[in-house]
Amino acid sequence: MGQGIAQVALVAGHPVRLYDSAPGRAEEAVAALTARLDRLVEKGRLDAPAREDAVRRLHAAAELDELADAALVIEAIVELLPVKQQLFADLEKVVGDDTVLATNTSSLSVTAIAGGLRLPGRFVGLHFFNPAPLLPLVEVVSGFATDPDVATRAYATVKGWGKTPVRCADTPGFIVNRVARPFYAEALRVYEEGAADPATIDAALRECGGFRMGPFELTDLIGQDVNEAVTRSVWESFYQDPKFTPSLAQRRLVESGRLGRKTGQGWFSYAEGAERPEPHTAAPAEAPTKIVVRGDLGPAEPLVGLFEEAGITVRRKKGNGGFITLPGGGELNLADGESSFEYHKEEIVYFDLALDYARASRIVLSTREGTSPETLAEAVGLFQALGKEVSVIGDVPGMIVARTVAMLADVAADAVDRGVATAEDVDTAMRLGVNYPVGPLEWAGKVGYQRTCALLGELHERYPTGRYAPSVALVRRGYAEEGQDS
Repeated sequence: MGQGIAQVALVAGHPVRLYDSAPGRAEEAVAALTARLDRLVEKGRLDAPAREDAVRRLHAAAELDELADAALVIEAIVELLPVKQQLFADLEKVVGDDTVLATNTSSLSVTAIAGGLRLPGRFVGLHFFNPAPLLPLVEVVSGFATDPDVATRAYATVKGWGKTPVRCADTPGFIVNRVARPFYAEALRVYEEGAADPATIDAALRECGGFRMGPFELTDLIGQDVNEAVTRSVWESFYQDPKFTPSLAQRRLVESGRLGRKTGQGWFSYAEGAERPEPHTAAPAEAPTKIVVRGDLGPAEPLVGLFEEAGITVRRKKGNGGFITLPGGGELNLADGESSFEYHKEEIVYFDLALDYARASRIVLSTREGTSPETLAEAVGLFQALGKEVSVIGDVPGMIVARTVAMLADVAADAVDRGVATAEDVDTAMRLGVNYPVGPLEWAGKVGYQRTCALLGELHERYPTGRYAPSVALVRRGYAEEGQDS
């Protein structure tokens, strides 16, 4: 990470000094960075004169004293609070009073790291994402004592380096690691309830939700131990708030040493020749020739046009609570936080939320055990007529994509209302930091805040632990939306 940050500053035209407490490591880093620059020249991403200029600006510092005239010092060492505190205490004896001191910590309190400094106002968090030269996002974190002018200077600096900075307050997880928790947690909850296997859950969030990677394959890439440690850190930092409760299934995976790609086994096997499990995909079924759409389908309304384009006759009827009636009398409902088994009518099938129903390559269905095979086949065939793969999962409230998006929106709205960051910065951070297809607040706005609150309210009724209770921030947005509609 340190080399990556140095490369960003170097290519942007700044002189850079690298220091490491281990003898010879700084020189090794200079050599590695020079090799990186050579590869950039080979790939045509950097011209030879720029490479020569950059190498002339790059130096290894043998002693900490050689950083005395630095305008900005960024630390990227081990994530241990006492070690970081000692480093900055030593730096403060060396650098000038106007030097900005920054930490790249991803999990520790910026305020705590700066707590023992003589001038804590010149201290700020600059959280780059790995690999720093490639990922555009930088979280500019203001600790409790950070001078606003220092945060502004740091923001302007990384922006000048070609990065996209976002401002945030010093709270556990900052923006990305705080807001992203439900992406993993809800997938793990669906798995723990036995509703779907990891491959199917990943496929649902990728092919239906539009996410770049599913949570199981992503945590295998990150490292199960790393991801679980971040979740546990955020949970403990928020005094064991149930919204951030860690997963027992993931804990058992870590305890077994199955940490993902780095150990060759996580949720999936990475042994040579190992085949990745396929998601559940329903067998071909005959599509119904006609359906009835009662009321407004809300965020699923685009499906009506897609059905008609596929040659299916659609009859519209007025009514409360939009749903689709299949030829055999079964009902097809968008996931709303309830379960199929609660209906007095057995012929009920739920379908999951999609980011874009036209572009989604997979649709997820769930139903109760008593639903007839004929009704399920009609629902499967209806979506297959649109060219979609169809996965059928167990009867779980909120399904997969819908509950995940609702929880992401809830945590994001709460962070905004608590002053962690602006709504724009939260959405930007989630798009650029973890490659979400859209920001969670933007997505909730498209789905409707009232609908999102209602889904979480239904989930809270079925899981009364507080995990799914809609935050005041989300409820407030729901009321504001209701006022606009009226």
